[in-house]
Amino acid sequence: MSKELIKRILSSIILIPLALYFILAGSFYFIFFTIICFLVASYEWHKMTKKMNYKILGLIFLIFSFFTFYESLTDYYTGIFVLLICVATDVGGYIFGKIFKGPKLIKISPNKTYSGMIGGYFLSLISLSYFINWINSEISINWFIATILLSTISQIGDIIISYFKRLSKIKNTGKIIPGHGGLLDRIDGMIFAFPFFYIIELIEFLNL
Repeated sequence: MSKELIKRILSSIILIPLALYFILAGSFYFIFFTIICFLVASYEWHKMTKKMNYKILGLIFLIFSFFTFYESLTDYYTGIFVLLICVATDVGGYIFGKIFKGPKLIKISPNKTYSGMIGGYFLSLISLSYFINWINSEISINWFIATILLSTISQIGDIIISYFKRLSKIKNTGKIIPGHGGLLDRIDGMIFAFPFFYIIELIEFLNL
């Protein structure tokens, strides 16, 4: 097992429970957690795109993204569902990609493979089954479609951030998380998945 993988595992063991604590604690703690994450992500975006014309557009998108993150998690089960699928997609993609390797998915992100993409879908669907059991609900086609869409958007978000990293000629957006890189490296899928799910819910609410 490589030193980088050990760092990745150890930092995940520490940071995931810590993040869940701030989210589940609610109120001031959750607001504080959201603001800190937004500031770190904004700094990493600013640093990565300081020579690019779309810096401001990206910052506006991050504001909207973190707003939808906060709004979604105020509705406890909705927020946890989106968060769970994004994490499962990321972990599944990483594990399957490392184990099975195979053909590259896209040139923009050379580490992305078809096996990783399949792994992302697979683990997200497994996570869905546990989530459904946890909330004492029943599986339905709507849950299945929502999971596939969120997993897809999450993977697209990952590729988009990889594209900007490639333009900036950097491997990671930062060094704040040992073994992972920057915060944007870890939440790249989430910053697209939360706005997507928020808009879908808004459309449904307005009956558009």
